[in-house]
Amino acid sequence: MTAPTPPLPELPPDTPGDLLDRILEPLLDDFSGSFERGFVLLAHCPETVLNSEAQQSFRARLEQARAELAAARALRAAAPTSMALDMATITPWHQLVLEVWSLSASLRALGITP
Repeated sequence: MTAPTPPLPELPPDTPGDLLDRILEPLLDDFSGSFERGFVLLAHCPETVLNSEAQQSFRARLEQARAELAAARALRAAAPTSMALDMATITPWHQLVLEVWSLSASLRALGITP
């Protein structure tokens, strides 16, 4: 005979909006941190890793993403209820984070660790 399964602990009731906020806010914080890290990396990036034109392009995309993120946060804060973000908005940010990681790895391989 098997022992009865113990009951699951009671969790505080969450609205879908509470759950969305608990998931989305840390993600937005991570994006922000990654974008800022990208600016730091670019400030220490030699042209042997990224030429001047590529650095300018990367910097412009980071600035655009930072502005989009600020706008998304402002819209979410102004909304009367929790609001998700469209994947079409978030996907380019993910790609940019991957580029920041790649730049970090390239610099680290050269012994540059800002």
